[in-house]
Amino acid sequence: MNYWTDGEPIADQAAPDGPIETRWERRQFGAKLVNPANRRKLTVIVVGTGLAGGSAAATLAEAGYKVRSYCYQDSPRRAHSIAAQGGINAAKNYRNDGDSVYRLFYDTVKGGDFRARESNVYRLAQVSVNIIDQCVAQGVPFAREYGGLLDNRSFGGTQVSRTFYARGQTGQQLLLGAYQALERQIALGNVEMHARHEMLELVVVDGKARGIVVRDLVTGAISTEFADAVVLASGGYGNVFFLSTNAKGCNVTASWRAHRKGALFANPCYTQIHPTCIPESGTHQSKLTLMSESLRNDGRVWVPVRAGDDRVPAEIPEAERDYYLERIYPSFGNLVPRDIASRAAKNVCDEGRGVGPGGLGVYLDFADAIARLGRDAVEAKYGNLFEMYERITGDDPYVTPMRIYPAVHYTMGGLWVDYDLQSTIPGLFVVGEANFSDHGANRLGASALMQGLADGYFVLPNTINDYLAAGPFPAVSAGDAEVVAARTAVEERLSKLLSIDGDRTVDSFHRELGHIMWEYCGMERTEEGLTKAISLIRSLREEFWTRVKVPGTGETLNQNLERAGRVADFFELAELMCVDALHRAESCGGHFRAESQTPDGEALRHDEFSYVAAWQFTGTGEPPVLRKEALDFEYVHPSQRSYK
Repeated sequence: MNYWTDGEPIADQAAPDGPIETRWERRQFGAKLVNPANRRKLTVIVVGTGLAGGSAAATLAEAGYKVRSYCYQDSPRRAHSIAAQGGINAAKNYRNDGDSVYRLFYDTVKGGDFRARESNVYRLAQVSVNIIDQCVAQGVPFAREYGGLLDNRSFGGTQVSRTFYARGQTGQQLLLGAYQALERQIALGNVEMHARHEMLELVVVDGKARGIVVRDLVTGAISTEFADAVVLASGGYGNVFFLSTNAKGCNVTASWRAHRKGALFANPCYTQIHPTCIPESGTHQSKLTLMSESLRNDGRVWVPVRAGDDRVPAEIPEAERDYYLERIYPSFGNLVPRDIASRAAKNVCDEGRGVGPGGLGVYLDFADAIARLGRDAVEAKYGNLFEMYERITGDDPYVTPMRIYPAVHYTMGGLWVDYDLQSTIPGLFVVGEANFSDHGANRLGASALMQGLADGYFVLPNTINDYLAAGPFPAVSAGDAEVVAARTAVEERLSKLLSIDGDRTVDSFHRELGHIMWEYCGMERTEEGLTKAISLIRSLREEFWTRVKVPGTGETLNQNLERAGRVADFFELAELMCVDALHRAESCGGHFRAESQTPDGEALRHDEFSYVAAWQFTGTGEPPVLRKEALDFEYVHPSQRSYK
């Protein structure tokens, strides 16, 4: 069966060449500027109010553009960025332990298993040092040492301490910084804020992104909003797996609607499995809870040496414990990257040495840290995380080791963008987790917050000028044929969902889809499993459109209707993810193909796949077109990753 067709290659035309150290500076200088008087004539729509969207909207408004901001939450500060726990990376080298911009660049390219663009990653490392200064100036309460200096801790995949943090609530504190910057611009009248509005379609006129179709989630009213440019900052798509660490509302709809209109979708199968999540407790569960990777600084990961050992941890002596990360990867130990730690946990559980219900868990033990540092010191660093764990599980982690297991967390794939963060649709810019980002096949911990704020505060405000300098663009009206078609498509789609009146709930379909994805396109994949998954997804999607039941109407608050639209898009995305995983016959990052492994069971990367897979939509159920962007490595040369 022909699952895809090959198309013309694609190249990043915006990326400068020459010395990597000066590329960003030269791109900034070479970009066209918009004078302050003309900025007031230009309107930008920003979809999403997380770290990337909130910082972008605030910064663009402060620069003088008219900004219209949209989010489906009841407040911008409820964006999922608020859930990030462990920290944010920056190459400040405050610990004087050998860190530098180049080392952060190197670690990120290597950590992504050599599937990221060097230019983008180096820029991210450069901008990282500015982010901390920006956030401190906003009043973000980063942890400090006794003398008042900003503190750092280590995260997986690095051998230096470069992660700035605010206990276990770094995302919340950073988001509040961006939120107050955004609220200031709202109060000044520079940002028009629309909460409880969901983007359901992208408006493309004469080949350019000119607006969005949104639904008021309270009244059900559908409206078309126009602008000179559109910025998508709508987050990732991890909820395609149903169970993930994402908030229940996180979805792919904004990105998928743009993809259907011509924006290429890059590396969709690149999803991150986080190694330190609270294990699933039963079929009643609708999401999973993340425990910060920062816990691996002081917690030691282990399982019993003997399979089937069901004694409580206190009864298992040291000699009968396997601290397997320290044993297998002595150089990095418990701080190996997330993909390495996740696969190792799966392997020991597959051997029958997992702990807890179903044997799907490993211990994260703080006994040594408490003995070495004292309980008060451990509580000062991780107290709120320990409290959260105890509230959820009923176990006291100061006394009993935590139980953790890998779960879907972040998505490295997303809409393809060039160096300017512009998609293949002119005027559509994509920032944060919604783009295919700078992380390759695996994101190092504490890099998501760095990328979101880098894009929003520093990169997009410089690059979008180059596009807007040609504006204002011709006026668009509700009567234009392309606008009418976009709105009509939304109305017909909602009517179709409401009219099916079947006998299955939306969540039942979503849960079944998630099971297929985790089983066949999760931590381990095979050609046979992926082809089976595609068949199962297609069959389930057909059933969805004939049996789903969406009660209520579209003229009021209807959360069943919201979820139905999002799950419908997840079906199409899920198939593309499996096709992407099928074509990439290599083990790369956290994406383990059983057919591609080293003699000792490690991931075996094949560098004929050293490209970005950018997919072009051709129609529901039709084979997508694969367009490849070659990846060139001038500075960090690909090698077999080793953390041993």
